[in-house]
Amino acid sequence: MHPEELLKRIELKQAPAIIDVRHGFEYNNGHIPGAIHAPTWKILLRLAHIPADKNAELVVTCELGPRAQIVKTLLRTLGYGNVTLLEGHMARWRQSGHPQER
Repeated sequence: MHPEELLKRIELKQAPAIIDVRHGFEYNNGHIPGAIHAPTWKILLRLAHIPADKNAELVVTCELGPRAQIVKTLLRTLGYGNVTLLEGHMARWRQSGHPQER
């Protein structure tokens, strides 16, 4: 999903579930408003608070992409069918000057 599309959907209160798979210190340093902090290990152990609905729209992000790609594959293996990646991930979100929560 393109960052501008995600921002627009957040502003319209129609955002998909945003899954941020970065480490805690990265997430706490700034994340997309409303993002769920769900590092890979929490998803593997089923400790992450991701939507139970396997049809829910999910957008996965990390800092640069590799972790998000791994989690996208993991979520699809767990039965989630509507999983996309944020284009450019958090690096692009920040560079675009989009809002962040701390």
